[in-house]
Amino acid sequence: MTVAALKYRVSVYNAISAKGLERFPAGHYIVGKALQSPDAILLRSHALSLDEVPAMVKAVGRAGTGVNNIPVAELSARGVPVFNAPGANANAVKELVFAAILAAARNVIPAVGYVNELTPGPGFDESVEAGKKQFAGFELPGRTLGVIGLGAIGGLVADTAIKLGMKVLGFDPEITVDNAWRLPASVKRAGSIDEVIRGSDFVTLHLPLNDKTRNLVDAKRLALARPRLVLLNFAREGIVDEAAVVRALADKQLRKYVTDFPSEALRGNPGVIALPHLGASTEEAEENCALMVVDQLREYLEEGNIRNAVNFPSVEMARESPHRIAISNSNVPNMLGQISTTMAQAGLNIHNMVNKSKGEMAYTLVDLDSAAAPEVIRRIAQIPGVLSIRSVPHIAAAA
Repeated sequence: MTVAALKYRVSVYNAISAKGLERFPAGHYIVGKALQSPDAILLRSHALSLDEVPAMVKAVGRAGTGVNNIPVAELSARGVPVFNAPGANANAVKELVFAAILAAARNVIPAVGYVNELTPGPGFDESVEAGKKQFAGFELPGRTLGVIGLGAIGGLVADTAIKLGMKVLGFDPEITVDNAWRLPASVKRAGSIDEVIRGSDFVTLHLPLNDKTRNLVDAKRLALARPRLVLLNFAREGIVDEAAVVRALADKQLRKYVTDFPSEALRGNPGVIALPHLGASTEEAEENCALMVVDQLREYLEEGNIRNAVNFPSVEMARESPHRIAISNSNVPNMLGQISTTMAQAGLNIHNMVNKSKGEMAYTLVDLDSAAAPEVIRRIAQIPGVLSIRSVPHIAAAA
């Protein structure tokens, strides 16, 4: 196959923003729903099973942040990076968080319900006036918002709260240097999650769901809260112990629980405001997510570069040769030595190379002065610990 004829096949699940899909140049990409023999898979909420990922798949991209619907560990074992779009939906989630905070503070939902249930006709105006006292709320300035998780979304939430006159108490044990720099100086750093819950009038969660965060907010932690705390969960359903929330609402320890993850256990509870997964449901967020992840898939397929893969290190190397090889391997000693030795034995000169690791995964890009024969690719693939290897031909016309 000549470079000019090379086409990548992208299998799409869910409705992906058309503006994002337009970023795949027609001359080099075939994009369609549930394509056979795809090079990459692009999805949003589809629960991807491993048997839907053929052996030739080189990458999976999610037009969103969380990847709980993707078998990441199994794909890592195949040497397949999983891309997401961190921060692309941050503004949409931030705005919904403050809509929820205001709805809880001003009792908007029950007040609307009260008006809708009034009998029209004589006495309607009097009933409106007579009933409004039960929905009296409170204002935000001077109240403390606890933010657990200070990434792209949590940082925006903290900044907006400060501008609204609130105090902010934040905690994130794994905050990056970039996110720390973006935080307003007036955000008070807490030493623990318990400190945030003890010291806040509102607590909002912005964390991924994993073994460390599952049921992070449980009965023990809710018992630390100020009476009538408002808890907001626009992160992931499993981070909060719903049974503990129901008890805390009954005991008046919680004023409200506002969540984007409705369930049978919460349905009909007057202390719960449950929304149907609206966090990233704006035209702008869906478009931003699609644009970001499409660009990342293209950069990986066409150049081998990796940005925002949840299971791979970030690796970018300017191309200095049309003869590029990308290798995924277990992060164990002497892998790089074995790979470079195999290339040297085949008479290949390494023009440039970069190797990085992330946990148990390592990734190497190599630019060669001449093309590697299929036999050399096969020999490298057989090195114990090599998970995947591919040639990355240069496509000058892709734009």
